[in-house]
Amino acid sequence: MRSYFSSLPGKERFPALTGIRAMGAAGVFFIHLPFEFGFSLLIDVMAFFFVLSGFLIVYLYYENTEIRHGNYRKYFVNRFARIYPVYFLLVTIAILFRHDFRPVFLLKNYTLTHGLFNVISDRAIQPSWSVTTEECFYLLAPLTMLLIRKFNFLVALSFGAAMLGMALCISFLPISFLHTPHFVFTITFFGHFFEFFCGIFLALVILKKQKTGELTLTGKKFTVLGSIGIIITIGVLMISDNMNDPKRPFEFLLINNFILPMPIAILYYGLICEKSNLSAVLSFRLIRILGRTSYSFYLVHMMVIESIAAPFIAPYFIRNHNLYVLAVFILTQLIAYFLFIFYEEPFNILIRKRNGRRTSESIMLK
Repeated sequence: MRSYFSSLPGKERFPALTGIRAMGAAGVFFIHLPFEFGFSLLIDVMAFFFVLSGFLIVYLYYENTEIRHGNYRKYFVNRFARIYPVYFLLVTIAILFRHDFRPVFLLKNYTLTHGLFNVISDRAIQPSWSVTTEECFYLLAPLTMLLIRKFNFLVALSFGAAMLGMALCISFLPISFLHTPHFVFTITFFGHFFEFFCGIFLALVILKKQKTGELTLTGKKFTVLGSIGIIITIGVLMISDNMNDPKRPFEFLLINNFILPMPIAILYYGLICEKSNLSAVLSFRLIRILGRTSYSFYLVHMMVIESIAAPFIAPYFIRNHNLYVLAVFILTQLIAYFLFIFYEEPFNILIRKRNGRRTSESIMLK
């Protein structure tokens, strides 16, 4: 438990970004179990996660001596320790609940490749498609950083665009792997690569500013500008009325995947460099704790909604749906908190210690 308390909120380099994780995870929850207010308010929050992942990985590892010398062992161990133990536990529970032991089903889920195939029934945990997207980025991040160091950011960005082009070529084949262009843009890393690269560019900017000692800015210009850009972009997406459309048109995907990430990166720049009321709120201790537990929360929330709340809790809230939603949200947060304390973080620390001393990543946003 001592190791756990050493990684509690208070040591994050960018506490407001930890709060972003909490808000994003809550947004996903309320998409899957929304309040009833007489109108629908759905926002696709995955771009916030993908931009953040791109930023964190490059910020943490771009200047890392081992990575620069081609030693990626600790990098991949850290990524495995962070992602896989809690995923393994929850996907095993989900598989046991489903009683589905088909070899292909097990292989896809345990290897985190299920998000590359358009077979929804082969996803033991439905929201975990994004874990596949993240894992693809983690695998390609060392090569991306190498391209940036050897050439420049634009060359690496062109490499990402080339991968998208190859994925689109494959998507026209009559197979479930990458399936269709729409599937590539909605589910896979290749369609979302620009979101990660916006985070990568932000990390390069922050690293450069740190070297010059000019990281702190006066005013709230970038926080306000990023927030306005996000509100306008999401407003356009909502007006298009395609949030619930499983066959979202190309225009929607273009705005969501290639325009929205830019104001998100600007907002993150403001949260890092500027002092504002928004950064102060996102840095509240409770919100940062929820941010640290957000990965467990994200993976477990649909299991709680479908396997616990619907059969056992819903009958007690027949006449008050909104109170039911709030109760399930709190229950899910408590489950995620205990998962983090007693399983996710202990395994994370144990694996890191067995493979070398803990790096700064263990007390950073992860």
